[in-house]
Amino acid sequence: MRKLVAYPLSIIFYLAFGLVIVIFHPVQWLCYNLFGYQAHKKSVDYLNFMIMRTLNLLGTRFTFKNDYKLNRDQPIIIVANHQGQWDIPPIIWYLRRIHPKFISKVELGKGIPSISYNLRKGGSALIDRKDKRQSIVAIRDLTKTMNSTNRSVVIFPEGTRSKTGIPKEFAKGGLVTLFKSMPTALVLPVTIQNSWKLMRWGGFPQDIGVHVTHTVHKPLPVSSYDPEELVKVVQEIVLGDFSEIRVHKS
Repeated sequence: MRKLVAYPLSIIFYLAFGLVIVIFHPVQWLCYNLFGYQAHKKSVDYLNFMIMRTLNLLGTRFTFKNDYKLNRDQPIIIVANHQGQWDIPPIIWYLRRIHPKFISKVELGKGIPSISYNLRKGGSALIDRKDKRQSIVAIRDLTKTMNSTNRSVVIFPEGTRSKTGIPKEFAKGGLVTLFKSMPTALVLPVTIQNSWKLMRWGGFPQDIGVHVTHTVHKPLPVSSYDPEELVKVVQEIVLGDFSEIRVHKS
């Protein structure tokens, strides 16, 4: 019965979602080309707010727990587990004060209204996983920008999303690179739960009545740790809420 109800609601959701990203594409273009970065960022913030509202049509609820005041006086590395594409809108909206940017695969930089435009123009890094040199250069350029602007970069160190909610062991290469390239940064661990359930039946239908939670943990200064040791510390914090579940080895 649950899945049966999910079909018509998913149709309504996808129509609303498609409308939102189509409308916000020219809005982003106008903001970026006429008014610059700050206006464009505002349009992206509200794009993701509206994406969350379309998910509400499925009965989806979002809880974002953050007890820490985050300032723009140093760059921040947001480290989170990854359960699906719907992990991202709450991060962009609720952490909008610290300007989250993403390291995304180059394929996402084209073909998706609003999403692709933001990845190309909003300050994120697009990497070609088949071209190691290009990836290194793109990440290096991103960290230089983060260091000079005190913005934040989001990394999902599991590499791929968990389709069952069972987390994977963190790949340390990307994290160590960021820690070494951003020595004055804070690390902000974030635990995401239940967003995988939205896609439990694949892309269609989306599940209904899911409660997605993001929990922000105490920030850690990169300078207080050895980079490789910091990977272990952050993994333990982020995946601590999954302690009753076996973490998959990558």
